[in-house]
Amino acid sequence: MTPEHVFLLLGAAVVVYTLTGGADFGGGVWDLLARGPRKDAQRDALAHAIAPIWEANHIWLIFLVVLQFTVFPKAFHATSVALHVPLTAALVGIVLRGAAFAFRSYGFDTITWRRTWGRVFAVASLLTPICLGLSLAALATGDIRWDGVRVTSGFFVGWTTPFALLTGLMTAALAATLAAVYMTAETEGDLRADFRRRALGAQAVTVLLGGAVLAAAHRDAPDFAAAFGWQPLLPGTVALGVTVGALVTDRPRLARFGVAVQGVGVVAGWGLGMQGHLVRPDLTLHVAGARPAVLEPLLPALLIGGAVLAPSLWYPGQSHLSRPPAVR
Repeated sequence: MTPEHVFLLLGAAVVVYTLTGGADFGGGVWDLLARGPRKDAQRDALAHAIAPIWEANHIWLIFLVVLQFTVFPKAFHATSVALHVPLTAALVGIVLRGAAFAFRSYGFDTITWRRTWGRVFAVASLLTPICLGLSLAALATGDIRWDGVRVTSGFFVGWTTPFALLTGLMTAALAATLAAVYMTAETEGDLRADFRRRALGAQAVTVLLGGAVLAAAHRDAPDFAAAFGWQPLLPGTVALGVTVGALVTDRPRLARFGVAVQGVGVVAGWGLGMQGHLVRPDLTLHVAGARPAVLEPLLPALLIGGAVLAPSLWYPGQSHLSRPPAVR
């Protein structure tokens, strides 16, 4: 394998995590924002949809991290040092939301405790994708500097820019959009109508924030903006129209396909904008530490690991698909 092949694998892991784990984060956002006479039914439907497979989705984040520190140790060093604050916050958020979801479902059976853990789950679900978005944006700014041995730019560069903040907010909005669209296929009747309205609103917010991100990139990440992969925007725009049209005409499966294509387009655009860099401007794919002794056995190792892992992912997926639909 070559460093370019590994970069594509990293991108594929980000795509899968966005479409699966991102939707789980979005479910927590809608748990936080549940309103109206059917708010309890909305939360029950979200929990029903999330429960079988949600923690398994983090396997893709683990895969991404392990692959990076194995193949690109210098990039992992730079990322983990320069982005120590937002990545630690994201990790704490993932742990808190997982624990809170379990305690809310199986812990003390009192209204007070259920509400407390529910609030922890919801707030952590909102803050975690924001922190992950901050981190991805920081890699593109060019503010993180590497002198060949260590990071020289400190702990608070890149991820504190307006570009990074807007990217974090857009990441949370995209997660909420994914979750709401997915939930239209999990519910019927009044609940489906609730999630359709939320999906359309979240989609509008995501588009507005996406435009703001591109505008801010020209100031805070000019090299990234100049190299940005505009090619995915055309299929992404078509997918946006398909998603909105499918939501308006109540075709949830088509809407789910459309929003998934949007997620792929966002990640592909970011990958093209990085233009062969793992951390702009100093760590390219060929400077980040990849060694032939690691690259050569990587494909067989991934195939063996995939063969072991596939059944454990297939089983909860089948359990989810074979269950009755969520609350109607």
